[in-house]
Amino acid sequence: MEEEDEEARALLPSSPVKAGRGASNTPAAPGALSALCDPSHLAHRLLVLLLMCFLGFGSYFCYDNPAALQTQVKRDMQVNTTKFMLLYAWYSWPNVILCFFGGFLIDRVFGIRWGTIIFSCFVCIGQVIFALGGIFNAFWLMELGRFVFGIGGESLAVAQNTYAVSWFKGKELNLVFGLQLSMARIGSTVNMNLMGWLYSKVEASLGSAGHTTLGVTLLIGGITCILSLVCALALAYLDQRAERILHKEQGKTGEVIKLTDVKDFSLPLWLIFIICVCYYVAVFPFIGLGKVFFTEKFGFSSQAASAINSIVYVISAPMSPIFGLLVDKTGKNIIWVLCAVVTTLASHMLLAFTLWNPWIAMCLLGLSYSLLACALWPMVAFVVPEHQLGTAYGFMQSIQNLGLAVISIIAGMILDTRGYLFLEVFFIACVSLSLLSVVLLYLVNRAQGGTLNYSARQREEIKLSHAE
Repeated sequence: MEEEDEEARALLPSSPVKAGRGASNTPAAPGALSALCDPSHLAHRLLVLLLMCFLGFGSYFCYDNPAALQTQVKRDMQVNTTKFMLLYAWYSWPNVILCFFGGFLIDRVFGIRWGTIIFSCFVCIGQVIFALGGIFNAFWLMELGRFVFGIGGESLAVAQNTYAVSWFKGKELNLVFGLQLSMARIGSTVNMNLMGWLYSKVEASLGSAGHTTLGVTLLIGGITCILSLVCALALAYLDQRAERILHKEQGKTGEVIKLTDVKDFSLPLWLIFIICVCYYVAVFPFIGLGKVFFTEKFGFSSQAASAINSIVYVISAPMSPIFGLLVDKTGKNIIWVLCAVVTTLASHMLLAFTLWNPWIAMCLLGLSYSLLACALWPMVAFVVPEHQLGTAYGFMQSIQNLGLAVISIIAGMILDTRGYLFLEVFFIACVSLSLLSVVLLYLVNRAQGGTLNYSARQREEIKLSHAE
């Protein structure tokens, strides 16, 4: 305890001491620990931010490993597209439930530090099992690996956000969330463009392609998950140290989940749920199957197809913070969501019915995907009371994962039996249903006073007027 108190005193600003008659006026020497080690200093918090950003890098990098290696997985494991898409479905299944309990486990059971470490371990173990499934030519083992990976993946994102609130609550928080999202998208982009090349290098080293080459490639990709685990351990140490020195509290998710609240959800909230599910099922499963689509329909090389398939994430990395600021300033959330959905519909129509360069359609998809995330998710907070926010967001993520799990399987079946044109028509139908829901939401909101289209400034003015 004495050592801990001594360290804390060394980091605190030196207070003036009553000097004796012969005392010198020279300032005291700086503390033993540098600014980088001082939890109250900006340099230390930037170090924590760096660790937070890399915390989710491995998870996002490995999530789309199947998409980056679609051809290789189907060929080496001798599976059709329906079975291939189960690798995405198995990731989503545990998160249909964990969206409700991930925050509870972090707040009440493990705590933020142990919770982050445990979920990082699930991600690492899941990726290792996934890779071993390739090495031992056991597709069921790959499915099990994706299930275990899914248990850790989404809950790790909750832990990452909790750390961000704990360390950066205030004016920096939106920027921190933007940077974390950008790093996640960079992880997805690096995966899309690296794994195919890595497979070819492993193939050259082993002398032939096959399930062993696939497994070794996935195992090497899992190094990024170990990097995330190291970041989780470092964050736990620094957070515990900051708690000791600054008397800082452990981060809490702030989620309060009461499933009985579901019966009180309003019509606008249910429409937001429908928009969310119908939109995202036309984006993530498409990216999961996109690489082969671009090689078969447009004749691109494997590397070029991976680059086009990753452009959605490339655009999302810088544009998400920018669009977030735009929506904050202007309001008009429903209008921005409408623009995003219409643009996505146009993108899928271009890909389905034209031979235009797919870079155009995919850039449009990247912009609309970034804009929708910034405009849609905050609307939940505008239509439910604060005490129901945890339940509402949990339910939204739950049905999103349920939709992704089911649609991933359906998309694989359509592709096996009907081909890419029918698959694109199916995605167009999903986005059209999302568009219809946006129009209904606009009409319902207008009838109820149009509050969802208020800007941040208007909301602040209303809040101040109510306070008076």
